Amino acid sequence: MTGSEPIRLTQYAHGGGCACKIPPGELESIVSGLAPAVERPNSDLIVGLATGDDAAVVRADGGLAIVATTDFFTPVVDDPYDWGRIAAANALSDVYAMGGTPVLAVNLLGWPRGVLPFELAAEVLRGGSDTAGAAGCHIGGGHSVDDPEPKYGLAATGIVDPDRLLRNDTARPGLPLSLTKPLGIGVLNTRHKRTGERFEQAIEAMTTLNRDAAVAAVRAGVVCATDVTGFGLLGHLFKTMRASGTAAEIDVAAVPYLDGARDAVRAGFVSGGTRRNLDWVLPHLDPGSTSGEDLLLLADAQTSGGLLVVGEIPGAPVIGRVLPAGTATISLR
Repeated sequence: MTGSEPIRLTQYAHGGGCACKIPPGELESIVSGLAPAVERPNSDLIVGLATGDDAAVVRADGGLAIVATTDFFTPVVDDPYDWGRIAAANALSDVYAMGGTPVLAVNLLGWPRGVLPFELAAEVLRGGSDTAGAAGCHIGGGHSVDDPEPKYGLAATGIVDPDRLLRNDTARPGLPLSLTKPLGIGVLNTRHKRTGERFEQAIEAMTTLNRDAAVAAVRAGVVCATDVTGFGLLGHLFKTMRASGTAAEIDVAAVPYLDGARDAVRAGFVSGGTRRNLDWVLPHLDPGSTSGEDLLLLADAQTSGGLLVVGEIPGAPVIGRVLPAGTATISLR
């Protein structure tokens, strides 16, 4: 790299965004023995490790509950300001996925201080601050480490009415499934990392807060939702149906995608995280006649994706329905 060449942040990390998550099966094997130790009977913990939900929720005084979560990852785009915006929106999404309102966050920053200039780190933090400000969420400091790979995210705290909580174990047969953002973020980000092409439609999707979708879901009386991030639509749907003791049917033709997503899959821009997502879900899936291309898109590792809502909300396409538990947890048609 010379002084005249632009710095491409994605080239300083082995992967990008939520595609860098530890694969879901491996992660579950790590945390499987922890829930009994931390989720004690008669405690004020409403949501913990048991169902792998999006955030922890604990009852507080005054009739409210506290939502706590954290999320951080390596660069998903080359522009530092956009990366900060995306990472912050992604972290705050966990609060929205529980039906909550984020009120306070702290920065988490890993930076290769001898490799990348601190001016870029400042831009990352500025992006995160601007997104948190748009969400009405304070940023009150944070923590940083010297790291071989750049990483950024937030530890976020929110509040929620415990009687109007969105959670992943309350799906019921007969209810529709709605998706609030199109899929395809992962394959476009993979193409960006490999080629340097910039995809404004992906950046717009990733920086859009899930606040309005969460508010609409709560107003509609929805009680079950999750956000679609690193485990893909199929992975997060599987976790929700398993936690609820139900099954689901997806209308493949009804699932929306970002412009360029199919072209990216056909050109081979599929992350290892997406392939691992599909491998994890396949034993629980009846794919019907679904093409390999569609399977990869349905498993695509999203970063700051939308909400998967068990119910209907304005503006969100219905992509399927919840069924009683059956042989396959997810059926595609």
